[in-house]
Amino acid sequence: MNTRPHPADTKLVLYASHRFTLWRPPAELAESIRRRWPQLRVLHLTRADQLAPEIPDTDIFAGIQLRPELFPLAKKLKWVHSTAAGVAQLMYPELRHSGIIVTNASGVHAIPMAEHVVGMMVALAHDFPGAMRYQLRRQWAQQEIWDGAARPRELAGSVVLLVGFGAVGRAVAERLRPFGMTVWAVTRSGNADPALAARVFPAARLDSALAGADFVVLAAPETPETHHLIGERQLALMKPAAFLINVARGSLVDETALIAALQRRTIAGAGLDVTAEEPLPPSSPLWSLENVLITPHTSGASEKLWEREGELLLDNLERWFAGQPLRNRVDLARGY
Repeated sequence: MNTRPHPADTKLVLYASHRFTLWRPPAELAESIRRRWPQLRVLHLTRADQLAPEIPDTDIFAGIQLRPELFPLAKKLKWVHSTAAGVAQLMYPELRHSGIIVTNASGVHAIPMAEHVVGMMVALAHDFPGAMRYQLRRQWAQQEIWDGAARPRELAGSVVLLVGFGAVGRAVAERLRPFGMTVWAVTRSGNADPALAARVFPAARLDSALAGADFVVLAAPETPETHHLIGERQLALMKPAAFLINVARGSLVDETALIAALQRRTIAGAGLDVTAEEPLPPSSPLWSLENVLITPHTSGASEKLWEREGELLLDNLERWFAGQPLRNRVDLARGY
């Protein structure tokens, strides 16, 4: 930034509408900002109809989405901070080409999401979902579980392929290495920390990496390039005993192809925290497949979420008013 902005001349609007209440910024976040900068005008909005009247003189917007139809009203907007890690909802042409700075919440969800992935891997490897189904039927199914299509196995000695090696991917790798697993990674550049990943593949070589993996974990951003990153061809390349875990976005997977692969058991199963349509419709075949573990987009849920969100936003505001580079600045050309 060429000039240092002043709190007294700045208006910040905090607003996010979501059916899941945890994703809505709490009033305490606005209060913490006001305590730090009493001169800063901070508005914590709770209704969609409040946004249009307030956006024209807003300098900083913090929330999940600023809808395209409201963007032309934002005459003074200089910085948009996404309280979500994903920013695909903000990547419409008008915003991307406006020169407005966009930052995101990358890293905020890494710990709970990594724990969620590890939990899914343990549950799928040891058939906890099958055990729960038998429990509900009051059946001691020791032999049935062992004779199942994907009998219990150890994580030790298996290969996990992390597709996307950002904050979440790295946190997963850190937690899996003590299990005795071999970690492979797929990144856009083909580079990653060798202390965390034994092998690294560029995105163009994803297909060749899939064949060697026992677990494939999707933790990549949602961009046009990652749309249906896993489709019929990629699923066919996976081992019949391999599991797919998706904690990124549902758009990364061709869901029709995945359902077919799961029904035919050409892969062992899947752990899905995200789906193509959310909420997942009751009519989806995924609900009834015994080799699928579904969680309702809760991998990032944590009682510490807004503590971490607040630390990031306040630190970036300190940088903003000091004229320093912001953390988690989004590359608008790449879309993440």
